[in-house]
Amino acid sequence: MNEFDLLPNELEQDLRATVRDLLRDRCSPAEATALYDGDRSLVPGLWKALAGDLGLAGLLISEKHGGHGASAREAAVVLEELGRAVAPVPFLTSSVIATTALADSDAALLGDLAAGTRTAALLVPWSTAPDADLPVLSLDGDRITGTVTSVAGALDADVFLAIADGPALYEVAATDASVTPVVSLDMSRQLADIRLDSAPARLAATDCSHPVRHALEYGAGLLAAEQVGLARWCLETTVEYLKMRRQFGRVVGGFQAVKHRLADLYTSVESAAAAAQYAAVALATDDPDAPVAAVVAQAYCGDAAVVAAEEAVQLHGGIGMTWEHPAHLYLKRAKSDQIALGTSGAHRSRLSALVDLPA
Repeated sequence: MNEFDLLPNELEQDLRATVRDLLRDRCSPAEATALYDGDRSLVPGLWKALAGDLGLAGLLISEKHGGHGASAREAAVVLEELGRAVAPVPFLTSSVIATTALADSDAALLGDLAAGTRTAALLVPWSTAPDADLPVLSLDGDRITGTVTSVAGALDADVFLAIADGPALYEVAATDASVTPVVSLDMSRQLADIRLDSAPARLAATDCSHPVRHALEYGAGLLAAEQVGLARWCLETTVEYLKMRRQFGRVVGGFQAVKHRLADLYTSVESAAAAAQYAAVALATDDPDAPVAAVVAQAYCGDAAVVAAEEAVQLHGGIGMTWEHPAHLYLKRAKSDQIALGTSGAHRSRLSALVDLPA
């Protein structure tokens, strides 16, 4: 195992500030809440600003394909800020998972993804863990048939990456698929069922089993950064509220029992941040310990984010239960992320195999 520099560098700090400023201006809680009424008008403009104006869509794509050739460290910074704002954009599904699955190929699609002119979604259920069975669709010539349920990022995708025949990875235009939106717990990352009925397909990568599993592992490891972002928002917002909320003539944050809960929450969030940062750095350096770091981060951060969101709702009292307060957005995203790309239990089971623990 290598020695890592886990402290943020100047580039990462500047990137964080830039993304946070944009999200503060372009992604308000009220606009995010409107997603639950079916109003997705926030998404196209916000994604254009992030993908095109800031160039984040090509963050992980190599320079030869028009990307920036950055690493998981930079992607983790972006995802933490996206989680902090519960931003409804397909960065994780398209710019991390889909692009990582294509990284070793010469697919022309990579150039479009880097430019932000198209987005892609890998056709696997959002709950699929890196070591789980993959949905392999039927291929007849250059046409694919099959159904994949609960796909994340599908509503914003121009291209679907379908697994078939071998297995290999095929590009299918979203216009050639039947896309059925699913009413999801987290409507800021709404799922959809995808049906392909003899849809025209173009080969993107052969022998894709390892690249796809690597992409899911990469996504799971970096999803931890998103979970840290939303957990930090929950902690910081709750602390600020308890500093000014008064009850029985005293500031609520001054009660000993409340202090204990906040102290426990703080240690949990900081531990999650450490695990997520270690996973990002291990993935960025292709360290042999990266698979272990990724499953540890996801197993811990998923549960920590849910606890942080639950505490935010409860410690805000009555206002935390209302539709107008954004706490419910964070609780829904945290609960959805908890089972995304594998549950914490699935990751712990995988960890036991990785470190040779007996069953």
